[in-house]
Amino acid sequence: MNASKRLRIGVIFGGRSGEHEVSLASAASVIRALAPEKYETVPIGITKEGRWLAGIGAQKMLSEVLKTGEAVTLPADPTAAGLLRLTPGGERSGMNLDVVFPVLHGTFGEDGTVQGLLELAGLPYVGPGVLASAVGMDKDVQKRLFAQAGLPIVPFLAVQRSEWERQPKSVLALVRKKFRFPVFVKPATLGSSVGMTRVAKPGMLAAAIDLAAEYAMKILVERCVTAREIEVAVLGNDDPHASIPGEIIPHREFYDYAAKYLESGTRLLIPAALTKRQAATFQDFAVRAFRALDGAGMARCDFFLERRTGNIFINEINTIPGFTSISMYPKMWEASGLPYPQLIDRLIELALERHREKARVKYSIDLPAGAAGALEG
Repeated sequence: MNASKRLRIGVIFGGRSGEHEVSLASAASVIRALAPEKYETVPIGITKEGRWLAGIGAQKMLSEVLKTGEAVTLPADPTAAGLLRLTPGGERSGMNLDVVFPVLHGTFGEDGTVQGLLELAGLPYVGPGVLASAVGMDKDVQKRLFAQAGLPIVPFLAVQRSEWERQPKSVLALVRKKFRFPVFVKPATLGSSVGMTRVAKPGMLAAAIDLAAEYAMKILVERCVTAREIEVAVLGNDDPHASIPGEIIPHREFYDYAAKYLESGTRLLIPAALTKRQAATFQDFAVRAFRALDGAGMARCDFFLERRTGNIFINEINTIPGFTSISMYPKMWEASGLPYPQLIDRLIELALERHREKARVKYSIDLPAGAAGALEG
């Protein structure tokens, strides 16, 4: 990193997602950690309606950016090198960005959509690419890949919303045949436990599926596991490393949205109370899961440690983990010897490293003289 030149970092937050408010909290923490002597921060807010707005400097409150920021767009044009300001008169001026740090959770941000736009724009960005982001958001597909990679998963069933609306009795019968209650029902393509229900008896199932169907086109039903919740942070590109494991000890029956973000009482235990062998297994599984999804930059892997049997199951991977002051991803790295500001530095370095590697890929064929004319003919 050139010490004489500050890197201009575009921090994208908000978005059209049920996790919009969580994103604001994460982005505020990231912006505070961006050292002003190294970085010029450009907060880029996406409203719940999908408008892109940019603030002037990191000192502006994120909520203000979403209300009063100047309208911008990110063109899918690598020659633009960043944002375009949109003025009422139609004039456009550019705002170059060196690296983009997406701090978007959920749909239209963590699911490969923004990553695809950044690829088209030719901009380095923090975190996994299109494939890993898309698969990381789809709990059904990622579980299938985990199973193929030999990682243990909890038995589950994926149901299309259209199937549920067309044949609800058949879906209910299928769930009752496959599982003993309780089960968990959740949207297959959303995080932060939004739309998730613990279903204790069959009579609760239909309402739980209806709720999950409000947030996604695919619903996941999975066996309820009485377990400890263990998490591991992963960092790196081609040579990823795992942090020491941490444990979530929720004050509620399970770690739902309220327990995560709205209430106090949930405890984070870092390091988790595990044997050396257990800790090593969690770390190995986390790196294998990261590679199974073609991960890059960062991810947080969530596991279950079943209380009765001691079996380990991988639950899911989060490609843009929470970055709030109480979030597990930065806390686990801090406990592993990498403080928050240095973690941000490393993520930016990894984004630039990956961008340089992608620049080595050929996207066109060098034809011999006269060949182009022959093809046209």
